[in-house]
Amino acid sequence: MDARAHIEAHRDEFLASLGEWLAIPSISADPAHHDDVRRSARWLADHLAATGFPTVEVWETPGLPAVFAEWPAADPGAPTVLVYGHHDVQPVDPVEEWDTDPFTPTRRGTSLFARGASDDKGQVLFHALGVSAALAASGADAPPVTVKLLVEGEEESGSVHFADLMKANRDRLSCDVAVISDTTMWAADTPSMCVGMRGVTDVGINLYGPARDLHSGSFGGAVPNPLKAMSDLLSGLHDDDGRVAVPGFYDGVVEADPEERALIARLPFDEGEWLETAASTATWGEKGYSTLERIWLRPTAEINGMWGGHTGAGGKTIVPRSAHAKVSFRLVPGQEPLHVQDRVRAYVEANTPAGLRAELEFGGPGVRACASDLSSAALKAARSAMERAFGTQVLFTREGGSGPEADIADILDAPLVFVAVGLDEDRIHAPNEKVEIPLLLKGAESIAHLWEELGSANRA
Repeated sequence: MDARAHIEAHRDEFLASLGEWLAIPSISADPAHHDDVRRSARWLADHLAATGFPTVEVWETPGLPAVFAEWPAADPGAPTVLVYGHHDVQPVDPVEEWDTDPFTPTRRGTSLFARGASDDKGQVLFHALGVSAALAASGADAPPVTVKLLVEGEEESGSVHFADLMKANRDRLSCDVAVISDTTMWAADTPSMCVGMRGVTDVGINLYGPARDLHSGSFGGAVPNPLKAMSDLLSGLHDDDGRVAVPGFYDGVVEADPEERALIARLPFDEGEWLETAASTATWGEKGYSTLERIWLRPTAEINGMWGGHTGAGGKTIVPRSAHAKVSFRLVPGQEPLHVQDRVRAYVEANTPAGLRAELEFGGPGVRACASDLSSAALKAARSAMERAFGTQVLFTREGGSGPEADIADILDAPLVFVAVGLDEDRIHAPNEKVEIPLLLKGAESIAHLWEELGSANRA
């Protein structure tokens, strides 16, 4: 039986298992559901053991548990692949906007609705089906590559213990390539591979002036105004071409490969439809780049909020005592979050007028960007595997968001390959999250082909 036939024969069994798992409300951000996160970990461990993984363990952390599983290849010289995903899910608020109960999986047509259906339980579980399909196709008792799974339980609440967990288990997690299944494709009829995710760092900027609000008639125009200084500081973040104007911000930026830019340009992107999704009437950004390149390939600075002084009803003629803003920076490969923080700190210090005091509050060390090597054998194998499953060319995309993938690459010293089948319209993190069942099955088939291709390359 080939992989596709095996997957189709076990379709109902797979969906029934996924439904059981989706019914567990494993919301890591809500302490009231932490026992459910632990129950979710135990469910996954039991399922992987039933699939045939000879090693399955629940790894405790100071927070919530991860699941580790390993199935060694028959050939000790075969490559080792680590699959990353997460079993925790987002909160469901506002629950009144769900058409069905978020933890009662519901099928409508080809869609399966439930919290976690796409992000990320459905995309984790197709790996178990993919392994069994690979074995059915080969008639072997072990996969052609050593398969390891690491499925964390805190991704939706910041992966706060994940880096330490990997460092503590670095030897057991050693691998030749890491496969990430926590992203999306361009469209159901335009399969694609994510080849990079941006990093992020954020800062709260506080400017303090006089010890109290001052009467603007008595003191206005004669002492520095914190809100005026904040406005100048924020307006200076960009130049006339939309580039970030913080000196040193672009240090180390790795420019995108021309092949990748060409593949992005081939995507069927409708800017008008995108603007409707963005609820905007115009695009804006760094000159010389398309809209998709701006949100995937380029670093940014965004003013997330600004406040100070009088904001209530009526007028209040004052020089305010303070001004505040929150700014976030999306980063691309080559940028170091701590270096960007240093550059931002220097920029604020250089642009704070005499008589004002600046305080900066960074939201932690930040997250580094990550990218796949487009020339790597593993990426070529993954692309070929997806093309076999989907029967058409697979294009490249990136994602503008950020996750723990850079830590995986750094700590395990392994290249990243993204194999995922989610869609933007899956409404992840929103009410009525869903996943397309045919795409989950294509994901399982892609994985079966990937293990075969990686194993064949090793024997060549």
